Amino acid sequence: MVTFSDKTQQEKLATLRLGAEEREAERKAAKSGANYANLAILAPGPEAIGLIPEDKSRRGYLAVIGKTAKNLKIAVFDPENAETKIIISELKNQGYAIQLLVVSLTSLNKAWRVYERIRKPVESITGKIIIHKEELEEFKTKINNLEVLEKKFKTLEGFQLVKILEFAFAGAVTLNASDIHFEAQEKEVRLRLRIDGSLQDIFFFNPKIYNQILSRIKLLAGLKINIRDRAQDGRFTILLADESVEVRVALAPGAWGENIVLRILNPKAINVELNELGFRPDALKTFEREIVKPNGMIVMTGPTGSGKTTTLYAFLKRVYSPEMKIITVEDPVEYHLAGITQTQVAPDKGYTFATALRSILRQDPDVILIGEMRDKETAEIALQSALTGHLVFSTLHTNDAAGTIPRLIEMDMNPAIIAAAFNLAVAQRLVRKLCQECKKEDKLTQEELKKIKTILKNVPANFLSQPLNAQTKIFRETGCPECNNTGYKGRVAIVEILEMNEKMKNLILSSPSQFAIQDLAIKKGMITLKQDGFLKILQGLTSINEVESVVG
Repeated sequence: MVTFSDKTQQEKLATLRLGAEEREAERKAAKSGANYANLAILAPGPEAIGLIPEDKSRRGYLAVIGKTAKNLKIAVFDPENAETKIIISELKNQGYAIQLLVVSLTSLNKAWRVYERIRKPVESITGKIIIHKEELEEFKTKINNLEVLEKKFKTLEGFQLVKILEFAFAGAVTLNASDIHFEAQEKEVRLRLRIDGSLQDIFFFNPKIYNQILSRIKLLAGLKINIRDRAQDGRFTILLADESVEVRVALAPGAWGENIVLRILNPKAINVELNELGFRPDALKTFEREIVKPNGMIVMTGPTGSGKTTTLYAFLKRVYSPEMKIITVEDPVEYHLAGITQTQVAPDKGYTFATALRSILRQDPDVILIGEMRDKETAEIALQSALTGHLVFSTLHTNDAAGTIPRLIEMDMNPAIIAAAFNLAVAQRLVRKLCQECKKEDKLTQEELKKIKTILKNVPANFLSQPLNAQTKIFRETGCPECNNTGYKGRVAIVEILEMNEKMKNLILSSPSQFAIQDLAIKKGMITLKQDGFLKILQGLTSINEVESVVG
């Protein structure tokens, strides 16, 4: 008789049981018409399995083991299980195409162990925070204003580190915030969100937990944890549902510790068409005419946060075609655009805007976007490019459209080259839109009517949405939970567009003042920033207070 040790017998029995388990899974697969899989061979990744929370996955005896765009591979123990069917149906309703794979319970347990890698602080290594689709959907359903978000934060027990970060990011994305601010104060840390350009208080918490948050963010962004007395910049990625969102990090020392600003580079925020940005019909027509020209330069101007990047990216999206080569030079690359070659400057390594521009001109581009013309060399190459068969988009820091010409002349650019290369100079600002839930209709006061008539006196009557008289109605801000009691929700662009014509070109040759350029442009029909703002007031889009706070 052949004998085995206890250990050998146990191993043999385990192998037999496993074999029987896998054969049973194969039988169920054949019966249901699905494929069989052994997860000892086909291992799931954390991003796929994380689509469904662990407790729900275990309850439904399934696991997402593969994901490509909206196509999912899902391992199930029993295709006929009622809970399994409910979850599969929910995913189909969300637009997913499902491929079912029948697996053994041993295989499922192997898949579920991947959740441990998600729960542990592995994100510090991968540079990712994962917020599952269900959690984000719950936020979007329940967190519709700041007041509710504040209450959500107050439910945290023991100041949980992970939850503070998850709530901050999910809340920011849900409420369309552009930035998250952590501000160290004497006895507490202040958390604020920038929504529609304005900072709003969200939560105050213990400085002890803040040190952990600070270390966590530094790890994610690849920054030095031990440096606390100087500024550091970095970036990392968060996974929101099935989308990757980049976060730009800026740390600066303060009186009570380091302060953090997290800029959320949500691709959905930039994924807008040109006709969705709220431009006047005449402005949109001008843009559409000029951006399809084969050469020349279009310059956007305005302060940081005025929507220049959004508008320029909308230009690129409109002109893009597979037959065209588009290259950008940015500092940094904030959003990634499909089909477009993007490069990022690295001044510390000698890769400046000027050197990058020289390099990409050898790449045979049709359209070039230059993040900013900061110096003489960059401006010179950009203007020459516009004269030699390239369409060039760029930005300058000036207060208005007319200021772009004197600024370039101050940079020692030849006025004749400027006049020949320029197509448009566009100044842009963002004004908050009145909340549709609580805006209040009102008549203009006599003083307001007089002011609007003065501001819009040179504007053609067909540009006005209503006549200016004692019956003219506008809307005023009030405030409600929907708009976080600000009276505003969302923003819209106001622009002034300086177009080139023969008179303007001749004027530029004389190195004119900004005022001379502005005067001629207005005589030729340019709508100023303030005028565009007041036209939007008459449309009921924004308020007098808002326009005056932005453009004076």
